[in-house]
Amino acid sequence: MANLFRSLIFVPGNNPRFLEKAKSLSADIVCFDLEDSVPDKEKKNARTLIKSALKKRNQYSSSVFARTNSPDSNKIEADLKEIIQKGIDGIVIPKVNSAKEIKKIEKTISSLEKKRKIRGIRLIPSIESALGIINCYEIASASKRIDAIVFGIFDLLNDIGIEYTKGNPPGAKYSRYKVPVAATAAGVYAIDGIWQDIKDTSGLKKDCEVGKSLGYVGKSVIYPDQIRTVHKIFHPNKTEISWAKKVCNVYKKSTKKGKGAVVVDGKMIDEVHYKRAKALLEI
Repeated sequence: MANLFRSLIFVPGNNPRFLEKAKSLSADIVCFDLEDSVPDKEKKNARTLIKSALKKRNQYSSSVFARTNSPDSNKIEADLKEIIQKGIDGIVIPKVNSAKEIKKIEKTISSLEKKRKIRGIRLIPSIESALGIINCYEIASASKRIDAIVFGIFDLLNDIGIEYTKGNPPGAKYSRYKVPVAATAAGVYAIDGIWQDIKDTSGLKKDCEVGKSLGYVGKSVIYPDQIRTVHKIFHPNKTEISWAKKVCNVYKKSTKKGKGAVVVDGKMIDEVHYKRAKALLEI
């Protein structure tokens, strides 16, 4: 399970060399990709390679997720059938438009978990369309499995017919600003979209600073060299550290008394929150 969300790096699922290299990456979440980085004719091969990589889960230092194809692709059932197995921590679902889509996917995951005697698969929906933005809060609230939501800027701009301009595109500002607000209201985290220019470290740094100022806790990454910059900007602040200490202290006292979930400052805290707070303090 992902305890930190500073960086989520996408790794093409059809590339054995990249899957191997991902074992040594310092990203908080390594996400094997079945969607945009994998051509249609390579989808089946990618599923096979990811399934094989998950058998070597103990060799990966990061949390391991996989990004399926979108709910509208008619490929997600085949994706889940192959990758819901021991070793996977969670699923990133791209181009989510409604809570109804999440509930349908969750039903499939629950069935596969039961058959394969596993549990605890987490979900991270990706918001990449005008409809997804409108339904953002409902999507973020659709399942207890959801830890975070991702903002996908490029597909959003394509959906509303706006050309991408480097930096913080004016046409995407409303959407980019709304996602962390909706996430916070739903009690989950928000991960910002990618920075496409892998050679522009200065631009990446500024974009991370903008994202953090909007309430994002981390960023999607497409190139390993971006991880260090992202982690530097999204390092926990004093408020987050203080909150993490309180969660750890209260939760430990609660478990010693034989209790599970506990309320901290009006918020329900369980083991998921405790593990994240502990991981945050450890960095």
